[in-house]
Amino acid sequence: MAAESNMRDNVLDYYSTVLRSKEDLKTQACCSTDAMPTHIREVLKEIDDDIINRFYGCGSPIPPDLRGLTVLDLGCGTGRDVYILSKLVGPEGRAIGIDMNEDQLAVARTYCGQQMAAFGYKEPNVSFLTGQIEDLGALGIETDSIDVVISNCVINLAPDKESVFKEIFRVLKPGGELYFSDVFTGRRIPDALQSNSVLQGECLAGALYTEDFRRLLRTIGCLDYRVTSNTRIALGNPDIEAVVGAVEFYSTTLRTFNLKDLEDICEDYGQVATYKGSIPECPHRFTLDDHHDFETGKPMLVCGNTASMLQDTRFGKHFVVTGDRSVHFGLFPCDSPTTDNLSNQDKLGPCC
Repeated sequence: MAAESNMRDNVLDYYSTVLRSKEDLKTQACCSTDAMPTHIREVLKEIDDDIINRFYGCGSPIPPDLRGLTVLDLGCGTGRDVYILSKLVGPEGRAIGIDMNEDQLAVARTYCGQQMAAFGYKEPNVSFLTGQIEDLGALGIETDSIDVVISNCVINLAPDKESVFKEIFRVLKPGGELYFSDVFTGRRIPDALQSNSVLQGECLAGALYTEDFRRLLRTIGCLDYRVTSNTRIALGNPDIEAVVGAVEFYSTTLRTFNLKDLEDICEDYGQVATYKGSIPECPHRFTLDDHHDFETGKPMLVCGNTASMLQDTRFGKHFVVTGDRSVHFGLFPCDSPTTDNLSNQDKLGPCC
């Protein structure tokens, strides 16, 4: 418990006093490596520079098809992603941001009226809560109340990650989605590095080893997650590179769903999925993960887990899935992930 408290204190101090803008970062770990989709870049133009300049993230974890949904951002900082979500969910949706750093939340709250006016909203559809992402219940987030949970390079900062993921799946509605970006590693971080306050603040000390992440999800009943992007991080700081040694860090964006019937490997039930092209942001193709890219109108053989992710979630109205699980044909012959720079992380997710 003392170690957890020390880590929280170190992180809070780092993001309150050490970092005043992105220029104060000592590595490139908290800098986005994902190319934002065009529709998100357009929204970003409407967000105040002060919000953007003090926001830290390693990806672009904002999935499509959010209109009218309730979305929760864990570790929202100055609220950049919350305001992007605000525009994407529309006035009938809701975007909630949670962070333990009052200094950053003050920035987010300062611009609420301005951002709502920029979006043309009569009433705010955002709220910012102060607290820890390990205990969403203390903040009034009810069970089965959230459609989508996102997080941008924050879960690594949480000392009790199991509690974070338990809370995520508690608050997600059945079929709800977790879509987040974070820093991962190809090996476990040595104990001596885990307590380094600079490495903690730079999102390195608490980075999850991919296999431990898989095991953690398995313990809470989540048997399949999907990687959407994975890029090795070039730290860009010789002193820190000398400290971390051979440990390699990756900026990874992934998704999973609150589904109860997923299996721990891909099984073949002869199912076929066809994308209708009906998601406004994705008229020509929908990418589920790094090796499931659905071209509009083109049938695609899928495993049982993929079929469930497409038909038992909000994406169900955008797909025609034929077949069920009444007949089993053995293991599904998945292709290998196509993401570049996997290094020794050859298998990032249970599927394929």
